[in-house]
Amino acid sequence: MKITVLGCSGGIGGHHLRTTSLLVDHDLLIDAGTGVADLTLAELALIDHVFLTHSHLDHIASLPLLIDSVSDLRQKPLVVYGLGDTLEIMARHIFNWTIWPDFTRIPTSDSPLMVYCPLNVGQSVRLAGRTITVLPAEHTVPAVGYQLDSGVESLVFTGDTTINDRFWPVVNGIANLRYLLIETAFPNREQKLAELSKHLCPSMLVKELSKLNKRVDVYVSHLKPSQIELTMAEIDAGFVHNRPRMLKNHETFIL
Repeated sequence: MKITVLGCSGGIGGHHLRTTSLLVDHDLLIDAGTGVADLTLAELALIDHVFLTHSHLDHIASLPLLIDSVSDLRQKPLVVYGLGDTLEIMARHIFNWTIWPDFTRIPTSDSPLMVYCPLNVGQSVRLAGRTITVLPAEHTVPAVGYQLDSGVESLVFTGDTTINDRFWPVVNGIANLRYLLIETAFPNREQKLAELSKHLCPSMLVKELSKLNKRVDVYVSHLKPSQIELTMAEIDAGFVHNRPRMLKNHETFIL
């Protein structure tokens, strides 16, 4: 399993900042932020599965345009996975004919370009030897993270989340865990904003990672573009061992 970071920023700006999306092999996306737009038309047409962590714009921005762009290049519907509440939000507020066409009815309801597949926390989906498991997250809207398991090693992506005691017992139980991608959106001076918006800041990250009982490679995502240096400096100062690294666009992980 090859995982390529198409975007991991908390915003846009410059040639290297794209919002959240991970490409798994050639056919599966975890979230569909602005980084998806860097793929070629041929690469977009190969994507069969999109797993959404939640409905916020920076995680779904490219999905409507993706479906529209490859509509005449595909022979089967794109499957969009997520919590039932997340998919309901997408149907009500995005694919509603007001913001964007409802591709679950185009060209017909019996033969659509897109279908929804609701998931529950703890549920696993197996696709071509890869297992994607839904993990609990804590955010301002219904949200999840995902475990990506190749059968040999696993990568966990928290999605957008704050302090979350439901998450760590599950992660600590993953025997083949190698990588953890965890968000930290704000520097410590904005901890109140982090708490209000249900994100993490470095001091909160330190507390959360103290609940991890195994040594794995930890990467930080979702940094705000104007505060990258400050936030990473605070993260570096908060850890002596197993210091998290900043996740970067185009980074790849092989499981």
